[in-house]
Amino acid sequence: MVRVIEIDDISAASRDLLSIGSDKVGIEIMAPKAVSRVLKIEGVRPPAANIIKQEMLSFGGEAATTYGSINYSVDTTDMLVFGTQKQLQELIKKLKIHQFGLPDLAKEIEKALQNYDLAPKPIVFGNKTLNIGERTFIVGILNVTPDSFSDGGKFTDINKAVAHAVQMARDGADIIDIGGESTRPGAEMVSAAVEKERVVPVIEALASRTDAIISIDTTKSEVAAAALSAGASMVNDISGLLFDPEMAKTVKKFNVPVCVMHIQGNPRTMQENPSYSDLMGEIIEGLKKRIEIAGRAGILHEKIIVDPGIGFGKTVLHNLEILKRLRELKVLGCPIMVGTSRKSLIGQVLGLPADQRIEGTAATVAVSITNGVDIIRVHDVKEIVKVAAMADAIARASAP
Repeated sequence: MVRVIEIDDISAASRDLLSIGSDKVGIEIMAPKAVSRVLKIEGVRPPAANIIKQEMLSFGGEAATTYGSINYSVDTTDMLVFGTQKQLQELIKKLKIHQFGLPDLAKEIEKALQNYDLAPKPIVFGNKTLNIGERTFIVGILNVTPDSFSDGGKFTDINKAVAHAVQMARDGADIIDIGGESTRPGAEMVSAAVEKERVVPVIEALASRTDAIISIDTTKSEVAAAALSAGASMVNDISGLLFDPEMAKTVKKFNVPVCVMHIQGNPRTMQENPSYSDLMGEIIEGLKKRIEIAGRAGILHEKIIVDPGIGFGKTVLHNLEILKRLRELKVLGCPIMVGTSRKSLIGQVLGLPADQRIEGTAATVAVSITNGVDIIRVHDVKEIVKVAAMADAIARASAP
């Protein structure tokens, strides 16, 4: 019998080699040869590109460049480098002793591969810690707004809002994400004063009634500061620290984790005509920019969560491609959060209104988890906790 098997990482390779009776030394040698990766490297000068290609060919791998890099008729070229883990490690060693900026590139390749294959560090929220990679963590959405696309107006009463948040925590939410401004397509901004008036009383009342982590969903540093002072211990910023130049300083001051999201435009304009020449490349580059802003403010890398921004300046086809390629975000070395709950992409695929999208949401959640996501943001906590547990049992081999 001949069959094709899936081997995605070194541990899987080691397990399969052990299953056929290979010895320990043989496994250590052969496992890195069983796992292949494809690297995309952008903006490489022809001399460096040709060296990379020659070295990869010498190891039995391959590297593709634009045709003009051969005769130096282009200034730079993007590259695709194909190889096993073993071949790529050999490439890194060789590049470290070359010229043309290749030692620095070797470090970038090494970092990208390590981030891709290793789980990010645990995230610390005061006296609580989420061990990333152990299981999928659930964020329950609480919109205290009159105009959110799915539940606008439902929880503007403080007692109803707190009761709903407490129930989400009982149902299995690890984090309660509270927002006082709608970010649906076309939504108008509200003032910081209005936003604070909506969220702060809820956070103050909730903080003493649940052990769940409380997150503030805002793009305004003034609102974030008030929420963090009231009992929140995380910031979820859809702008990724871009809309308010003081936000990064505020996050640093309170020393809390922050989720930085990718968005093209702003909520009022983001769906007018979203377009990309390299969807995942531009999202990753945008998130890198946001991580750098956080780093310059003194925010530790292990305090940063990234979100590709499903529905924020993306078409339905963009959103579906992101969900299929989520694992590419792992090169950033941060936990990945995704929010697809009840969103229009589900409505457009299934032809259903927002209140009938739970099955579509469940499908996107399961796909997201199998494609490497660490944190899921949802409205229907009770149901999605079960979906996540089942997906974890498959994707992480971690049945309870």
